[in-house]
Amino acid sequence: MKFRVISTKSDIENIDKNDEYIHFAFRPSNTDIFNAISNNPNIKAIQIPSSYMKTLSKSMKMFFDIHDVSLIEGDIWGHRKDINEYYEVPDSIYKKLREMVNEGLSEDEIIEKMGKETRLDLDFIKFLLNHGNY
Repeated sequence: MKFRVISTKSDIENIDKNDEYIHFAFRPSNTDIFNAISNNPNIKAIQIPSSYMKTLSKSMKMFFDIHDVSLIEGDIWGHRKDINEYYEVPDSIYKKLREMVNEGLSEDEIIEKMGKETRLDLDFIKFLLNHGNY
């Protein structure tokens, strides 16, 4: 799974029509989110850092629901956009998730363990767990 990292307002215009997952690395306005979703019908999920999530309006959250776009709270740690405009979830994360699912751990147990073992946000782990083939 690849997330397109959007670090400026001008990056919104350059979102590829095939991009399905987006991470906003800045505090997006309602207009920024509206433009990203409206101009790119293939978007399945948008990730917003925790500190920005608190400023998101109820109407914008409803907009996500109406367009069937998942809203993920979290950040992408250690990613350098100047090297790559996409963050790809490492195969090792999927491997660990598969192992834990096969061990019969509950969703809550998996999220808790993965949260301790990785620097991924709990909401992001839950999203990966619920949108993968395990």
